[in-house]
Amino acid sequence: MSFLTTVIKEQIQNFYLIRRLSLYEMKSTNKNNYLGMLWELLNPAIQVVVFYFVFGIGIKQTEDIGEVPFFIWMIIGLLVWFFVNPSITQGSKAVYSRIKMVSKMNFPLSVIPTYVIISKFYPHVALISLTAIILQFTGYPISIYFIQLPYFMLSTVIFLIALSLITSTLSTIARDVQMLVQSLMRVLLYVTPILWSPYLHLPDWALTLMKVNPLFYLIEGYRAALLGDGWYIWSTYSLYFWGVVVVMLLIGSALHVKFRKHFIDFL
Repeated sequence: MSFLTTVIKEQIQNFYLIRRLSLYEMKSTNKNNYLGMLWELLNPAIQVVVFYFVFGIGIKQTEDIGEVPFFIWMIIGLLVWFFVNPSITQGSKAVYSRIKMVSKMNFPLSVIPTYVIISKFYPHVALISLTAIILQFTGYPISIYFIQLPYFMLSTVIFLIALSLITSTLSTIARDVQMLVQSLMRVLLYVTPILWSPYLHLPDWALTLMKVNPLFYLIEGYRAALLGDGWYIWSTYSLYFWGVVVVMLLIGSALHVKFRKHFIDFL
C-alpha cells in the first residue's frame, strides 16, 4: 500500500509539471506538420469515414442499435478508442524511451506515463466537445445524463494511468512487452463494442465474457452520457470496474517503485 501512496503523492505534487510536459508533448508531436495540431482532429475524422465505409456499407452493419443510428453509435465508441489506443501504446514505452534524458536528474519517473496520457487527453476533449455539438443537431440534445460524462472521462484517465504503470515498467525490463501490447491493441479494437454491437449478435454468456474488459464499461458509459440513455454510472458494473482499477494501481505502483532504481540498467 505504501507503493501506491508514493505514486499518488508524486502525481499530486508534480501536477504542474505534468501539465507543462503534456502540453509540450502534444505540441512537439505536431510541430513539423503544416497543419499542426489540426491533425489531431483530421486524423480521427478520416478514420471514422473509413470505418463507416467498411463496417457500415461494406459489411452492411447499418441496423440501428436500439433507437440509435449505427453511425452515431459507432462514432462515440471510436472517440473513446482514439484516446485509449495511443495512450496505451505510447504509455507502455513512455519510460524506456525517455529514461536516458532523466536518469541523472531527480525526476519523478511515475509521472512520465501520466503526462504522455494527458497529452492525448487534450485532443480527446476537443473531439468530445465537437461531437456533443453535432449531436445537438441530430436529435440528441444535452440531457441530465450528460453530467456523467466528466466521471467517465476521469475514469478513463485513471484506468490508463494504472495500466501504463504496469506496461511501462514491464516494457523497460523486457521490450517484448511493448510488442505484445501493440498486438493486443489490434485485437482489442474488434473484441470491444466499438464497431459492432454485442447485444445484437452474442448469447448472454459471451456478452458477460466481453464485459470482463474494462473498456466495455467506459465506452458504454460515454454512450449513455452523450446519447441520454440512462444512469450507467449507477450500474453494478461500476463496482467491478473500480475493483479492477484498484488492483491494477496496486500492482503497477508496486512494480514501478520496486524497479525504477534499476531502469537505467535495462537500457
